Amino acid sequence: MRGLLRASRAGAVVCDVAGLGPPCLGAVELLARVRLTARRAGGRVLLRGPDPGLLALLDLVGLRFELEGQAEQREPPLGVEEAVEPGDPAL
Repeated sequence: MRGLLRASRAGAVVCDVAGLGPPCLGAVELLARVRLTARRAGGRVLLRGPDPGLLALLDLVGLRFELEGQAEQREPPLGVEEAVEPGDPAL
């Protein structure tokens, strides 16, 4: 993991979890270890193709992962600005 993060210099590693099979605690433990290693190396992990059951299990144990292609939740997507146009109704 550390080597991938250093070599790519992207700061993120994509983990394809589509073929993991049925969600289980073993997969949760594996992903938790991968995430911890990435965070210690200054990076993050993005999931590709997670089963909805796996996402529910990760959520149940309090592990939040970003999905590949999904903007980071702590930062707005690049190039998107909120603006109010004259005449827009107030919410």
